[in-house]
Amino acid sequence: MTPSTSPPPNPAAAQAVTDDETVRTALAKALVFDGHNDLAWECRAEAAYSTDGLGADAPHGRFHTDVPRLRRGGVGAQFWSVFVPTRIKGADAVTATLEQIDFVHRLVADYPDDFRLARTGDDVRAAWAEGRIASLLGAEGGHCIDDSLAVLRNYARLGVAYMTLTHNDNTAWADSATDEPVHGGLTDVGREVVREMNRLGMLVDLSHVSPATMEDALDVTSAPVVFSHSSCRAVSDHPRNVPDDVLYRVRKNGGVVMIAFVPSFLNEEWARWRQGGNVGPEPVVSVDDVVAHVEHARVVMGVEHVGLGGDYDGFVSFPRGLEDVATYPRILEALAARGWTADELSALAGGNVLRVLDAAWAARVSDAG
Repeated sequence: MTPSTSPPPNPAAAQAVTDDETVRTALAKALVFDGHNDLAWECRAEAAYSTDGLGADAPHGRFHTDVPRLRRGGVGAQFWSVFVPTRIKGADAVTATLEQIDFVHRLVADYPDDFRLARTGDDVRAAWAEGRIASLLGAEGGHCIDDSLAVLRNYARLGVAYMTLTHNDNTAWADSATDEPVHGGLTDVGREVVREMNRLGMLVDLSHVSPATMEDALDVTSAPVVFSHSSCRAVSDHPRNVPDDVLYRVRKNGGVVMIAFVPSFLNEEWARWRQGGNVGPEPVVSVDDVVAHVEHARVVMGVEHVGLGGDYDGFVSFPRGLEDVATYPRILEALAARGWTADELSALAGGNVLRVLDAAWAARVSDAG
């Protein structure tokens, strides 16, 4: 089937909580396609991988995420992070990642009226036509493959649609944004990992990697890249954010940077408060901080290269007004008030990452995986 960037009307769009007609029109064109959610790990840590209560009418209580709030937030597609921390190494990291993948498969099976597994853009469109939430897998941290391309290929067979090349620590083949650099970016093995991901139609995710790794990956990749949950370094100077020179390259590459809602990334004052041990009044971080990063990314790259990657259930607190997955319309409403059109909002919400997913799949080698 030839990929299309025009999804069918989504019957779930009416469930999104907003009174803004521009936002309603935008969500009818493309629902929110979020880049990163850590519910799987939180359910491991807090609920022994139980999915109980995630579909109940009342908020779950322990998590930022459940079915009713996804619906209210206009979320129509979610990259579920299948994450393991870097303290879990080698074959143990592979086992833990498989457990995470299993959780997402069980989540979808336990709530079949609400979720549908997805790997491609056409899968997402099919879920939207059915009024279900497309559920995609995103592996976080290249340590999870235990330096094995065979493991990477098997993740792809299980439906993993992207992999973040590092997490908070370097791998044996790539430098992380938050570790001391040792490779100067990617090693030759790291370049081969990127090429294999291209061959498999798997998105290369450059969140968490160092600027040198970003540059090297952009040199190697034959398909558009994503940053599944990062923000803009020119707005807030945090190592997890993306420098402007890389934003320019993402525009040329055709990729998308999905703005994260983590206060440390959004606001330097909040980051200093956190690093200082939470002494004194907590600085206010709000929807306006997210909007500032979205607007900057738009100026540098154009609206067609910006998305949303909240990182819910991956951090302890979120900006005021964006406390959980029900709140995405507030960002769209704030942008609509600044003059964004429904077409621009729909591109930001979901259309851009859907296009990139199509492009990566179209560029794969036909016998891959």
